[in-house]
Amino acid sequence: MLNAEMQKLKQQNYFPIPNAVFDLDLTDGEILVYAFLLRCEDRRTYQCNPSYTTIGRAIGKSVNSVRKYVRGLTQKGLITTEHTQIITKSGETRNGTLLYTILPIQQVMDRQFEKQMTLAMMESRKQEVERMLQNTKDS
Repeated sequence: MLNAEMQKLKQQNYFPIPNAVFDLDLTDGEILVYAFLLRCEDRRTYQCNPSYTTIGRAIGKSVNSVRKYVRGLTQKGLITTEHTQIITKSGETRNGTLLYTILPIQQVMDRQFEKQMTLAMMESRKQEVERMLQNTKDS
């Protein structure tokens, strides 16, 4: 059923963006880049390779800003990037565009939940130690 819905969306020139993206503390630029990469991705491989310039033109941002947003998405675990190379007609090897792989959003959400739980446990432990110290002081 879900696959049929995806095909219908694709035929209507739409692409889905996971709701969870808005719960991940992304900047507006990171959301724009992520959405553009989702639009470009091959739905079988979850990969695409637009240039920084292409992304920048599509979202109205500079190449340097796009580079910063891509770095942020990579650090937050939403995408991975790989360098590619091209061979020119004259046989020279040159740097190509990055190959982006969109990672499963559930993995990112799980990591964020684990991080929040760890922080909550640390805060709880800190409060427990502070109470113990206060009780020792009062004795």
